[in-house]
Amino acid sequence: MATEVNLPALGESVTEGTVTRWLKQVGDTVAVDEPLLEVSTDKVDTEIPSPVAGTLLEIKASEDETDEVGAVLAVVGDSDESSGGGEAPADEAPAAEAEPEQQEEQQAPEQEQEPAQQEQEPAQQEQQPAPPEQPSAPEAPAAEAPSGGGAAESTPVTLPALGESVTEGTVTRWLKQVGDTVAVDEPLLEVSTDKVDTEIPSPVAGTLLEIKAEEDETVEVGAELAIIGSGSPAPAKESAPEPEPAKEPEPQPEPAKEPEPEPEPAKEPEPEAKEQAKEQAKEPEPEKKEAAPSPAAAPSQAPSAPTAHAAPSSSTDGAGYVTPLVRKLAAQHNVDLGSVTGSGVGGRIRKQDVLDAAAAQKSAAPAAAAPAAPAAPAASAPAAPSTSPSPLRGQTVPVSRLRKIIAQRMVESVQISAQLTQVVEVDVTNIARLREATKADFLAREGVKLSYLPFFAKAAIDSLKQHPSLNATLDLEAGQVTYHDRENIAFAVDTEKGLLTPVVKDAGDLSISGLAKKIADIAGRTRSNKIGPDELSGGTFTITNLGSVGALWDTPIINQPQVAILGPGSVVKRAVVMDDPDLGETIAIRHMVYLALTYDHRLVDGADAGRFLQEVKKRLEAGQFEV
Repeated sequence: MATEVNLPALGESVTEGTVTRWLKQVGDTVAVDEPLLEVSTDKVDTEIPSPVAGTLLEIKASEDETDEVGAVLAVVGDSDESSGGGEAPADEAPAAEAEPEQQEEQQAPEQEQEPAQQEQEPAQQEQQPAPPEQPSAPEAPAAEAPSGGGAAESTPVTLPALGESVTEGTVTRWLKQVGDTVAVDEPLLEVSTDKVDTEIPSPVAGTLLEIKAEEDETVEVGAELAIIGSGSPAPAKESAPEPEPAKEPEPQPEPAKEPEPEPEPAKEPEPEAKEQAKEQAKEPEPEKKEAAPSPAAAPSQAPSAPTAHAAPSSSTDGAGYVTPLVRKLAAQHNVDLGSVTGSGVGGRIRKQDVLDAAAAQKSAAPAAAAPAAPAAPAASAPAAPSTSPSPLRGQTVPVSRLRKIIAQRMVESVQISAQLTQVVEVDVTNIARLREATKADFLAREGVKLSYLPFFAKAAIDSLKQHPSLNATLDLEAGQVTYHDRENIAFAVDTEKGLLTPVVKDAGDLSISGLAKKIADIAGRTRSNKIGPDELSGGTFTITNLGSVGALWDTPIINQPQVAILGPGSVVKRAVVMDDPDLGETIAIRHMVYLALTYDHRLVDGADAGRFLQEVKKRLEAGQFEV
């Protein structure tokens, strides 16, 4: 029977997704949970797996097409159904009328095997008017056999509430399979949310009859995950000795045996694959050292990288679940999953673990190439400032969905508001000295580094309380200006997907320590794709740290519907003229920074922006902060 593949819900506020690439084509054979296509949203990029095993009969969403959640992306079924195509509905009606005898003959073996299903045969005859559906009829008893004896005593397992603001969770791995016996409070599956990763225990003792939520599927709180039946087959024999034929379907929890052989071949080739990977990794090592300056060494390294990470990927399948996105990311960065220590539940490898391993490989690469440098001193001098070319060089690639959204919003922001940028220069020497004297103790006490950003944020927040016109929202269509009574500060964070602006709510109530921890928290969760949709909205004022990339100053674009954005530049030492009470005018080395404020001239005048910047400057130069 043909099964539709729908676009699942990929987040609380995600309503649509764009098909970026099809991994399978019409006519290809697919297995259960095998990736069919890649989908991109403004929150996540992921692969959509096949819900059933069969043949890809039809692709209904082309690449670069945007569809809503729930839309049909493809149709997967038996290979025999592909020939019928769209003519099947026309043939179904006469088939049901002209061949009722054939249907009865096909259902006769089922009556012999399972007398308990004799009452359901009229319903099956009505629901099976077409021959293509008949092959799936024998599959129904296999699924219903375990529950036939005690359907009234079955207990559903639902997704519990895992937090005050958590409304959904993603099934990451099933710890039990259909037919397995479970005890009370024994873990059934692992569930991941944006707040917590946890195991869901069984509420009762019995047998796992049905799994209703597949791995990587996102379900809402309260949704049914599985069905637990009332115990072993022994009670069924005592309570109903007459239906002895029911013993035949009892050994049919074969679906639980089917996944068992899958890890077995993965376990067997592990030592061989690992030894081959080690041998292949050892063999080219002398070549890498000898031919490090030569570009010809790059092709020789390419074939060894996939083989090295292919073997551990199978071993990780046996030891713990690895999502398709993690596998893809590991392949892109040539990361050996066997050498990665997972930080997830049960040691599961996460996306951030792969990124950390890739960063460690990049940092180790210059150290490995260092012994080759003395061999060619003449060539090392010009090679030092050069870097390897980007893999995107010379390529034409499609624009990601997030980049399209960023581009659209930036253009809309410039078109909607009249934006000007005003810049002042600030002496932050007092803050630099305070930070230098306390950063070691601050790190030990708070667990985060003390940067300049919390000081800039604190000074801006205190000034916003005195200048509410910059902490406001303008709606010309409604003819209203809303002056907010709290400071929700958005911070621009650079991620692999693009620029995102998570929000620190009620920042006006936080100290330097509180701001430093909040900024580090939201920045880390944004880069690891663990930030919630609610934390990416609701800002009243934005700060973009231009100094993090070494920029002195810039002209940032306002984050609509706000009316201002502050961009602190890089703090640099510079010789400046200053007035000393004893020496008069003198030249001294000071820590200086530029503050760039872009404001909406429809609401904020230049004088208002200037007064705000002078207040921030006065607060920073005083350097009176408690850390």
